[in-house]
Amino acid sequence: MSSASNRKLPLSRWLISGPPLLYLILFFAIPTLIMVIAAFRQPGDYGGLAPLFEDGRLNLTLDNFTPFFTEFLYTAIFLKSLLYALITTLACLVMAYPVALLITRSPKKWRNLLVLLVILPFWSNFLIRVYAWMIILGPQSALSKGINVVLGLLGLHQVTLLYSAFAVIVGLVYVHLPFMVLPLYANLEKHDPALLDAARDLGAGKWQSFWRVTFPLSLPGIYAGAALVFIPALGIFAVPDILGGTESLMIGNVIKQQFLESRDWPFGSVLSIMLTVAALAAAGFAAWLGRPRRGRHA
Repeated sequence: MSSASNRKLPLSRWLISGPPLLYLILFFAIPTLIMVIAAFRQPGDYGGLAPLFEDGRLNLTLDNFTPFFTEFLYTAIFLKSLLYALITTLACLVMAYPVALLITRSPKKWRNLLVLLVILPFWSNFLIRVYAWMIILGPQSALSKGINVVLGLLGLHQVTLLYSAFAVIVGLVYVHLPFMVLPLYANLEKHDPALLDAARDLGAGKWQSFWRVTFPLSLPGIYAGAALVFIPALGIFAVPDILGGTESLMIGNVIKQQFLESRDWPFGSVLSIMLTVAALAAAGFAAWLGRPRRGRHA
């Protein structure tokens, strides 16, 4: 009986883990391998890729990596993308934490509705939501006119909200804010209220109870939310393309240009590798921060 069950166990494991493993191989591992190989290939005469074999030898080169490390333009865009993603992550954290805390401390009958309101924007098309910000931030919008009227009264120069770094940050925060709220809410909901009661019994005020109990316990949710926001914000290209114009390009826009406009697929693959390395480093750092730690004397 035990031998029969042992024979069925590997089959059940493959039935459970096989489909996601196949999915990762087909849509992650193989495309990544193709991208890595393309980064070492020669560009074609009319764009794309040159033949892999030429005159009986592999037509590979390391020259495609040279522009990224020697031309400051690409390094500056990459660093600017990192800065935008970091600002977006911090802004989402500042805005999402009170929202998640409010949902957690609301009556149970209202929590599902509040969570639904957080994910409600996902029900509409992504591009429509981004284009809506073009109207909100446009020069003829009430927001732009109101800000410029105030600046005029203060004797300051008028500003253009649309097609600026400000517009890009606003769009990035709007798009990624739910990805910070949901992990924080999932974490805060698991906190034992008795811990706060114990802290207050020991003389801690509301702020002391928050900083010494709630905030440290919510760090895993913060790390998870930061990874979910920082990684996609780093490589996004639609928001800067629509709201940022030519002055606020991010690394995702440059990659798109290399593949679709310049047709320099090898260099586009190099930029994609650099972006993937940065995303993996961010994910690894978040996982390292969020891992459970034993006490010093454990």
